[in-house]
This record gives sequence, structure tokens and C-alpha cells, in this order.
Amino acid sequence: MSTAYDPDNVFAKILRGEIPSHKLYEDEATFAFMDIMPRGDGHCLVIPKKPSRNILDVAPDSLAAVAATTQKLARAVVKAFSADGVTVQQFNEPAGGQVVFHLHVHILPRFDGVALKPHTGQMEKPEVLAANAEKIRKALG
Repeated sequence: MSTAYDPDNVFAKILRGEIPSHKLYEDEATFAFMDIMPRGDGHCLVIPKKPSRNILDVAPDSLAAVAATTQKLARAVVKAFSADGVTVQQFNEPAGGQVVFHLHVHILPRFDGVALKPHTGQMEKPEVLAANAEKIRKALG
């Protein structure tokens, strides 16, 4: 891949504490937090702590850690929101729909008959994100 990782991307800034986030979970290799432009209640993200642009350049151990945390968060959002299912999405490069160039996985609780909201770029109210984050943290135990 010819494009280098940008250490000033928004998720790198979140990891460094330069931008606030609604943290859900953290371990030595991963960080999970609420998506500020959710497509549904409980929409959250998992990122690796090691710099990686996307799945095309991530180290295998980092990808494995992201997968394990994604499963943990998927189970928690289903429990927290009494969801009927969960959608897990991951995009790579502009042609693949990637907008932030730090590997990230979207986790979206899903409900029978309820479509996802369109990705409009509208930011959710901080108090809604905080309440949803608390539900997920409780479900994590």
C-alpha cells in the first residue's frame, strides 16, 4: 500500500486523549467508544491501539485483538439494547467507503423491521451518547 498512516487522524487523537470520547472498553491492544454520528442507538467503534490505516496494513496480532474486542462489544450491545441482532461493518480505503484512516470496526445493534439511519454526519447529543455508553458498560460487566 502506498498511502502512509496519518498519526493526526481523529482516532489517533482520541487514543492520545486530545479529543474526548465516550469510552466503553479498553485493554492493552484495543479501545472501544461510541460513534458520535450513530446510525442507531448503541452504534459503537473498536480500534486497535497500534497505528494501522486499515485491514490492508494491520499487524495480524492487532487484528486478532480487534476481532476479540468486537465480539465482546457485539455481545454487550445486544444485551444492553435487547437487540434482535447486530451488524458489524469495516471499510477499507475511499473506494471501500472508509472515511477515517485508522482501522475501525462499526458495531450496530439491530432490531427486526427497523432500518439503520442514513449516515448524514449529524452528531448525536452528548447526553444520549453518555446514556447509551453507560448501558453498554453495564452490559460488559
